[in-house]
Amino acid sequence: MTPSRPQPRPALGRRAFLAGAGAGLASLLLPRPALAGTAAAIRLPQLDALEIKVVTDGLSYALAKSGPEGDVEVIRPGHFLSDTAPPDKALIGEFGLSLHAHSRLGTETRRVLIDFGYTPEAINNNLALLGIDVAQLDALVLSHGHYDHFGGLAGFLDTHRGALKPGIAFHLGDEEAFCARRYTSNGKDYGVIDRASLKASNIRVVSSDDAALVAGHALNTGHIPQAGFEKVLSPTGFKAGLDAHGNGCPVDALPEDRRSANGTPDDFHHEIATAYHVRGKGLVVLTSCGHRGVVNSVKQARAASGIDKVHAVIGGFHLAPHNEAYVGQTLDGLLALDVAHIVPLHCSGEPFFDLARARAPERLIRAYVGTSLKFSA
Repeated sequence: MTPSRPQPRPALGRRAFLAGAGAGLASLLLPRPALAGTAAAIRLPQLDALEIKVVTDGLSYALAKSGPEGDVEVIRPGHFLSDTAPPDKALIGEFGLSLHAHSRLGTETRRVLIDFGYTPEAINNNLALLGIDVAQLDALVLSHGHYDHFGGLAGFLDTHRGALKPGIAFHLGDEEAFCARRYTSNGKDYGVIDRASLKASNIRVVSSDDAALVAGHALNTGHIPQAGFEKVLSPTGFKAGLDAHGNGCPVDALPEDRRSANGTPDDFHHEIATAYHVRGKGLVVLTSCGHRGVVNSVKQARAASGIDKVHAVIGGFHLAPHNEAYVGQTLDGLLALDVAHIVPLHCSGEPFFDLARARAPERLIRAYVGTSLKFSA
């Protein structure tokens, strides 16, 4: 079914609520804000504990050791995913990213799945082996509309829709996330989010440029302003419009300068990061891919939350395509923010890891598929 056309509303900041169940997939869009982070800060609860688990990533190493690294408990399960059974299936490592966050405030817990990796085979396999109960998830988050972050989504929903909480919120950025994308270098199709799978899964899709709470414990940063030295290297372009299956982004859901039938280069206006606040420690920021700059992502998390102290930055830093000088500037920026723990994943690249290991080894943590990072107050 083709989504209904967006209806204009008062200029309170761009926000869309897309109902995944019921008669249709409705979209209510508001104009883009001039700058995210200018509104009043969102009050984040100070958590007693937070565990981030790497569900899908490209690095797999079964012999890595576990143990405390600074004040973070790092668990790398390797071959032995069960204390009572011998090795059987293995965790699947593939290009892409998915993270599971389990937070606790007193006796209240929340569980959030952030991104869905490249294939349903990997995410479903790894969720099962890591003992993550999908029925306990309180929210879903998609950082941006690249296939290596949503490729596993439709298959995840098809497998687990009966187990997911009815009406579970699915957070993402603005409507551009839904646009069909192609690689600019070779014109190859880079996929599109399957709206039918969302509609069939009885989930509540929340699309917004604005910062917002996620499951009461986390922060969706909203739009990440572009500032400083960080530049977007755009490997893809997107095209406005809907295909015969109703997938894509409605033309009138986008600003006029992004409605080209020939495609528009990505600047990842829709990309978001996710952040938590651990009591006495500060923010834990999950950058996912960091196309708009990992430093910019962290600064937006600070602005949206009103919390300056950053305890950890985890995720893709999108540095693999950049030169050595740019990689160094990024590390300089994170050190200037006094980030206590730097955990590069996915698209961060080995040059960044090597540089951080040389200059700030006490801050650097290596994570693989299945790694758990436990933060406590």
